[in-house]
Amino acid sequence: MIHSPLPFELIGKSIGPHGANLNTSYLIIFIDAGLPSHMLLGMPALSPTMNQGNIARWRKNEGDKIEVGDVLCEIETDKATLEFESLEEGFLAKILAPEGSKDVLVGQPIAITVENPDDVKSIPADICKGFEDKGEESTKEWTDSAEHKVSIPKANFSRISPSAKLLIAQHGLEPSSLWASGPHGTLLKGDVLAAIKSGVQSTGAHKSDQEPVAASTSTLKPTVHQLSQSAVPLHDTDTHEDFPNSQIRKVIAKRLLESKQHIPHLYLSSDVILDPLLAFRKELKEQYNVKVSVNDIVIKAVALALRNVPEVNVCWNDEKGEPALCDSIDISVAVATEKGLMTPIIRNADQKSLTAISLEVKELAENARGGKLKPDQYQGGTFSISNLGMFPVDHFCAIINPPQACILAVGQGNKVVEPVIGIDGVEKPAVITKMSLKLSADHRIFDGQLGSKFLSALASNFSDIRRLLL
Repeated sequence: MIHSPLPFELIGKSIGPHGANLNTSYLIIFIDAGLPSHMLLGMPALSPTMNQGNIARWRKNEGDKIEVGDVLCEIETDKATLEFESLEEGFLAKILAPEGSKDVLVGQPIAITVENPDDVKSIPADICKGFEDKGEESTKEWTDSAEHKVSIPKANFSRISPSAKLLIAQHGLEPSSLWASGPHGTLLKGDVLAAIKSGVQSTGAHKSDQEPVAASTSTLKPTVHQLSQSAVPLHDTDTHEDFPNSQIRKVIAKRLLESKQHIPHLYLSSDVILDPLLAFRKELKEQYNVKVSVNDIVIKAVALALRNVPEVNVCWNDEKGEPALCDSIDISVAVATEKGLMTPIIRNADQKSLTAISLEVKELAENARGGKLKPDQYQGGTFSISNLGMFPVDHFCAIINPPQACILAVGQGNKVVEPVIGIDGVEKPAVITKMSLKLSADHRIFDGQLGSKFLSALASNFSDIRRLLL
């Protein structure tokens, strides 16, 4: 065990799942001379964009033997649920971040390990308190403004959320009667609302160990904290329920917002006749027993169109403030999962056969829904496709996934009656199947002419579908 003059020392890197080189916060700490030598494990960074994560499940229990390579726990990152593997032998002495812990910052302690099994019992049960932010002493006393102060007596929690703090002040509740359900003894808004529902009484002005919740109205201007309980109806605080957001959805929301705020979206639409594609797909199945989806064929058609119009296969370089031409054609395919939208990538899609694309899409979609995508399977990509053709969606506009410059939105096929020139050269009404395509393009790079050139090349691939086999 390494001894350090500092309270703790970062001592290594972790080889993450599937061999990815990722920084992992392994910390050595000596809290008390009476404690045995031990290792403090921090929340690892399991992806380049991860700055916090959730503890989905612990695979080891306190007291369990740990071998090198054993999976300690499953961590929900900003992209997927990944396994955290141990780099050291030892015994799991204490879990500091239990299952269900949310928004644990990278580097924040999550567990303690020891070298000898006899040392497990030497780690005190309340050692978690030593790692809590001392700045959280606002659970005992906080100041809402220079003129309004609320003191809280000793409570049955160690931390308090701002919304819970506000509710306590509004309703004049006795903090010591409240119980916390959040991680690390955090009092949540839901805990206060539950207490209000159960009929917990307000503290009253006669309590000697508390300052009054609101000062005299003759000396203070009215604030929201000074409203009486009758002025803030009880049902007004209980008209909604906070729905926890997954780490993936938080990142998706942040990036989509940034995309709409910073990228000028140019929208171009075109309808393509789907009948040749459907006939080709049917022929492959009946004559060659090859099963491919419409989406597989769309991916191949888009990849070949990008090869024919390489100016579209670009990404925006923020540092230089200019587009960068991509060397390969890597298609990101939007896949809906329970935790949010994922975009696994078909690398070099223009060079792969339809069957190879079909098999790869199935595998990637399965891994995405199971939270098992490797970082290299969803990071990167030069062009995105979002296909809602399997749903009753005729057309829609998709949001660009930066640093990419384009995303194609694909709607369902609909039968329409249109005039068609027959073999005899006579125009006659006929029933055809049309599919809507809408291209969202970065207007800093594209103008209408370049976008229409790409859509024209794409339409040609749909009209002469057999060129996809070349």
